Amino acid sequence: MSRSRPLRIGMVGGGPGAFIGDVHRRAIRLDGLATLVAGVFSSDPQKSKAHAAELGVERAYGSYEEMAEAEAARDDGIDVVSIVTPNWLHAPVAHAFIARGISVICDKPMTTTLADAEALVRAVREAGVVFALTHNYTGYPLVKQARALVADGVIGEVRKVVAEYSQGWLATAVEREGSKQAAWRTDPEKAGAGALGDIGSHAENLAAYVTGLRLDRLCADVRTFVPGRAIDDDANVLLRYEGGAAQQGGAQTAGAGGVLHCSQIAAGVENDLRLRVSGTEGTLIWRQEEPNALRLLPREGQERVYRRGHDDLAPAARHATRLPPGHPEAFFEAFANVYANALRTIAARRDGREPDPLDLDFPTVEDGARGVHFIQTALESGRREAWVDASYTPPA
Repeated sequence: MSRSRPLRIGMVGGGPGAFIGDVHRRAIRLDGLATLVAGVFSSDPQKSKAHAAELGVERAYGSYEEMAEAEAARDDGIDVVSIVTPNWLHAPVAHAFIARGISVICDKPMTTTLADAEALVRAVREAGVVFALTHNYTGYPLVKQARALVADGVIGEVRKVVAEYSQGWLATAVEREGSKQAAWRTDPEKAGAGALGDIGSHAENLAAYVTGLRLDRLCADVRTFVPGRAIDDDANVLLRYEGGAAQQGGAQTAGAGGVLHCSQIAAGVENDLRLRVSGTEGTLIWRQEEPNALRLLPREGQERVYRRGHDDLAPAARHATRLPPGHPEAFFEAFANVYANALRTIAARRDGREPDPLDLDFPTVEDGARGVHFIQTALESGRREAWVDASYTPPA
């Protein structure tokens, strides 16, 4: 990519002990497309400045409001901000920078309420900035390969989608045992939703990204297993997707069915995200803990295993590949792929160029709104113990 300088990026959140903050910083550094020059790393101004010094960040601020105002006024101010705060701060922080024409890369879920999500959609469109959401699993090369195979009709018409994301780290009340990460994630005011928001949103986004299907209806069994916990820690969701195009006789093809399971109380399970997509001509299977292989089970013939790094993969999969075959790529690289596409898009617009179409492959503010709608719809279904309308179109 031709550019006059690397982008300047700021960060809000990601202070001492924040796992995801370090992940985002590694993703920023990996391709050299942006330099971290400013940040608010803690709600405590002194801690924020101390952490900035440890990271070698030039400008540390006491609040995100101060940072947004000061950076917008500088000739060498930031081009983009990375938001890695707890969920409840995503919306106000994003608005502060969007209002000043600064693009945003935000951790998921985008917001804790649908009203906030839709307000962000409108703000991004009005300001004309880039907004990327770090659903990092879309950054894996073989997830992109799965998407291409579905779009090319290799497995035929999609009939069944099964998405599972299981963890066991909240199988006990660790939020009451000093775990800072568990404390805010199990606080409804700060997280919005529990397992559904933290990992169910990833499973739903992954299924939507690979299949291109949109939800029609859902029925959710939402549970809280750990006594005294005020938020969901397990959910099972039946899904019905919108039907296909009208056929010659005038009837519309039946929509695919699906199952989404997310749990953070699966004792002993580490980070088991899986996707299975079955069509009329075959099935695709991908697992995050073994991300460098994608299985294709055709209706007739032998199984084929696609592996990362080979020249026979789809253009988007090759675009996201960094190493030759046999050299594994995984979590940090997938995160960096989301960042790289978003940063190249921001740089192209800054320089007055049209972005490479392959660089536009990252989760957007509209994807974020759809994700928040899914979370809230599933929670509503769980409360009502009923099928509910899950169709959604982001605001115009």
